[in-house]
Amino acid sequence: MNKKHISRLFPDFTDKKVVDSHMGRLDTHGVSRRDFLALASAGAAASLGAASLGMPTAAVASPDGKLAFLTGFMFNEWNTTFDRTAKTAAAEFGIAYTSLDSQFDAQRQLNQFEQQVAGNVGSVIFNLADGSAIKGLANTAKENKIYIANIWDSLPWFTPFDASEYYTMFAVSEEVRAHREVTEKLLAAVTERFGGGNIIGVTGSKGSLLELQRNRGRDQAFAKYPKTRLVDELPGLWNREDALRVTEDLLTRNKDVVGIVTQDDDIAQGSIAALNAAGLVPGKDVLVVGASGTGLGSKAIQSGTYLATSGNAPAFGAALFTARLYDVTHGWQPRASERLLNWSTVTLTRDNIDGWIARYVDNGDVEPFDYKRMSKVLHPDDWDPQAEVFPMDIDNNFHGTPKPPGWTYPAAYIAARDQGEHEKVAAEYAAHYKIKYDGPSPNKKA
Repeated sequence: MNKKHISRLFPDFTDKKVVDSHMGRLDTHGVSRRDFLALASAGAAASLGAASLGMPTAAVASPDGKLAFLTGFMFNEWNTTFDRTAKTAAAEFGIAYTSLDSQFDAQRQLNQFEQQVAGNVGSVIFNLADGSAIKGLANTAKENKIYIANIWDSLPWFTPFDASEYYTMFAVSEEVRAHREVTEKLLAAVTERFGGGNIIGVTGSKGSLLELQRNRGRDQAFAKYPKTRLVDELPGLWNREDALRVTEDLLTRNKDVVGIVTQDDDIAQGSIAALNAAGLVPGKDVLVVGASGTGLGSKAIQSGTYLATSGNAPAFGAALFTARLYDVTHGWQPRASERLLNWSTVTLTRDNIDGWIARYVDNGDVEPFDYKRMSKVLHPDDWDPQAEVFPMDIDNNFHGTPKPPGWTYPAAYIAARDQGEHEKVAAEYAAHYKIKYDGPSPNKKA
């Protein structure tokens, strides 16, 4: 087909009005006109135009290995820090980077992924708006030979083994233990200070895997402290505004509350604001704990308004995922036990918060990790995970969610577990773990 015929098929993307028209018809939320035209120069805008005309699109292998972070929500500190760190790490690896926010809209996130496919993306990190979408996203990744990795939510009992090698990793921090330990800090303090009492919970998003895991850890803690009671809970949706509103509701309908277990530092900030509005002093009248180890959360612990949190540095997740996608797009192949991973966090209180703030919050231009050292391609002999990383136990991860009819354990997972690969990988990662997660940054000058 000659150029004249092609020009009749596709819109004139040199015309600003045409570009704006098609950006409106397609779901290009989060994509600038400059990015759209950059895609056009690589032939991607023509594919988008074809899609808007009802024509099939064809993916083209990425010429630059661009990495995309597609998150269900960018409005809390954990996600914005993950995004900023992934961008920095990608630059060190020489990878072009972009990020898009679906604002809790699963269909928009799917559209954004399809746009990235058309735009020659090489790899994608997902923080899903809806975990059930991963199956379809993994199928699209397989069809277009795009490597993907997923953090936090997922379709229950669906693993990379149920997709293809292009779904390279599902990884999360081990949240049951982490939230149990944080909740124990709260319940011990409440028992010592008030002799026990009523506790309320402000959770994340109802039914998500992360919420279920943190609820399980929280509930286990109460067994050790019989003078405390979880009397009520509502979802805070991982942000301050909703957390403020539901905490106000919980305080209105429950009397004599002495503690709040939240599932995120941004949620905790909303709960603290609700306490202040109710004339209660956080850290004195009511004790609050959470999760994530964000900047605001860390400073609140330092000031005494916040009792404890689990230090789950978003910078670590960003580094781990960026290094993995760099490696698989450069020929490295993970073993079965490396496709489902957990990592450990650290419980943060006033006793250890200063070191955490120095490394992860008030660190200026000192990056908290040696990103390239996480790569097995760039450092085949001296790679370092820079945290305690180990194979995931899928029974622990998906506990409490029903198995689909006819579901069986993936053969590769069973073989790795029963033949000792899990233990071997755990020991190998432990042996390579030199730069300590809760120590000073490896980039800090002496």
